[in-house]
Amino acid sequence: MGEAQLGQLLWEPPADARARSRMGRFLDRVERERGLELPTYHDAWQWSVSDLPAFWSEVVTEFDVRFDTPPSDVLADQRMPGARWFADATLNYAAHALRRRDDAPAIIARSQTRDDVEVSFADLADQVARAAAGLRRLGVGPGDRVVGYLPNVPETIVAFLACATIGAVWSSCAPEFGTRAVVDRVQQIEPTVLLVVDGYRYGSKPITRADEIAEIRAALPTLQATVVLPYLDTEPDAARAAVPDAVIWDDLLVEPADLAFEPVAFDHPLYVLYSSGTTGLPKAIVHGHGGILVEHVKMLGLHHDLGTEDRFSWFTTTGWMMWNYLVSGLTVGSAIVLFDGDPGHPDLLELWRFAADLEVTVFGVGAPFLLNCRKAGISPRHEVDLTALRQVGSTGAPLPPEGFGWVYEHVGDDLLLSSASGGTDVCTPFVAAAPLLPVHAGEIPARCLGAKIEAFDPQGRSVIGERGELVITAPMPSMPVGFWNDPDGSRYHAAYFEDFPGVWRHGDWIEITERGSCVITGRSDATLNRGGVRMGTAEFYSAVESLDAVADSLVVHLDDPEREAGRLVLFVQLADGLELDDDLRRRIADMIRSELSPRHLPDELYAVPAVPRTISGKKMEVPVKRLLEGEPLERVANPGSMADPDSLDSFVAIAGP
Repeated sequence: MGEAQLGQLLWEPPADARARSRMGRFLDRVERERGLELPTYHDAWQWSVSDLPAFWSEVVTEFDVRFDTPPSDVLADQRMPGARWFADATLNYAAHALRRRDDAPAIIARSQTRDDVEVSFADLADQVARAAAGLRRLGVGPGDRVVGYLPNVPETIVAFLACATIGAVWSSCAPEFGTRAVVDRVQQIEPTVLLVVDGYRYGSKPITRADEIAEIRAALPTLQATVVLPYLDTEPDAARAAVPDAVIWDDLLVEPADLAFEPVAFDHPLYVLYSSGTTGLPKAIVHGHGGILVEHVKMLGLHHDLGTEDRFSWFTTTGWMMWNYLVSGLTVGSAIVLFDGDPGHPDLLELWRFAADLEVTVFGVGAPFLLNCRKAGISPRHEVDLTALRQVGSTGAPLPPEGFGWVYEHVGDDLLLSSASGGTDVCTPFVAAAPLLPVHAGEIPARCLGAKIEAFDPQGRSVIGERGELVITAPMPSMPVGFWNDPDGSRYHAAYFEDFPGVWRHGDWIEITERGSCVITGRSDATLNRGGVRMGTAEFYSAVESLDAVADSLVVHLDDPEREAGRLVLFVQLADGLELDDDLRRRIADMIRSELSPRHLPDELYAVPAVPRTISGKKMEVPVKRLLEGEPLERVANPGSMADPDSLDSFVAIAGP
């Protein structure tokens, strides 16, 4: 099909999409019962954000959200911050995640550390009941914090749901996180119990974690117990040697028990997630039982059209909000399919083999993975059987038009590509695809139902057809309950509400097109502004990294009083064995000139050994910008939040004294 161009139509929903999709049937029912006319998705979105109490009441009805104590009001106060959702209600997230109890698979897990594991819905409920009883024996009660230093495996989901059952508060870090990254996060919430693995295998490489676990335990004085899952070495004695004085996982689950769900307030903490923490300690973001439940059933049931016949997977670790999102597949009765290991081992077809073998129907990955597959020249549809697959998700970074084109040419031409954007802050997408809408290259099809997303110009005016600040102008149920240890809410307010009072500023650039689709072009605080022409960094990377010689890149724009257009600095990580010679400099300049604009030619171009990224994979544009503006390294970056702390060394040298 050639390279897809921005805005090119790539997929259209079938004529009967409204009748076949749950979103369509939901809207039909709402029309009948409320006397509304919602003929198009845009009409439905407009209703969903203009009458929030009615929309969210209908979501609760559609997905049979069960309250132990019914709410006195759906939305008692619409101010931001401070909105009060489902006032006086009590419920429990785990009660909905564990509602299905049959013998069908609930969790199917593949790991490079051990053989495949399958857990039925009935077995999952039994294991959660046993784990909850075990945690109670360790002294865990409502409000206590439990931390998992665990991979994406069934036992992690069991532990999380056991905590939710009790009313305890869950938080997790992936075992590839280093000691400082873990401690900087979880020390803030003073956990009672720590759950760990002895180690894991990444591709063919075994990685032990005994030393890191010892350091983490020593840094958490509030711990009353540690539980170890024998994973790298399945022998309990080996796990006991690796983690002395720990409870073995099987011993935690040894006693049968009945499921007993603690009724908790709608905004009772369910789990704590963390910002990337590029400067200072990561923000400990608290999410509540009710807000997460109603938001996730809306997204998964309506936007992803997930149901009891689906197998839902997203490639993620337990340190990324997409793990929490994946687990919520259980709340709509879907099986969830887990992968733990190196997605590039033995090659980039591995995740596609996984999706094919386990008959995944809705499969999500990070946008960089799709672009890497494209760059490697692979064509999964010609290598594996993906006939079960009906939807591909992409998030974590903007997906450029050529990424869209690659999916439709090399994965499947009759599937819904759901490019989405959201954040840890709301633990959900707020712009994504919908089964009733077409897909155009480089565009996210819609603002999600119930999410009042707008683009603001610098004066705080809503704009269409031009780039602006991504803002949320009405409350969403999954906005944080608050930040941990922020009793007066001042840090929470400063994070989102200082720029536009009463409006959530997210920190991304967005363009909302005339047809209602969205284009995300990078972080608004890392935008390239040359001669009044604003450009998101995603567009820049799409052009530069299309060159085979460029493995990765990072660009920043600096104000410079001596230069009217400012100072644009480009850093490139080159493919192995290459040097930044005059010919490559010319090729990079030609690409930028032709694909972007001559005014976006860099003023300075450097080759660096590596592009610095956070643990969650985001390029560290703002810290690099601050370094070049003269701030010291210790003030701009937290090494514990970085995938490779040494990757900033070359930038420090370039910045100079």
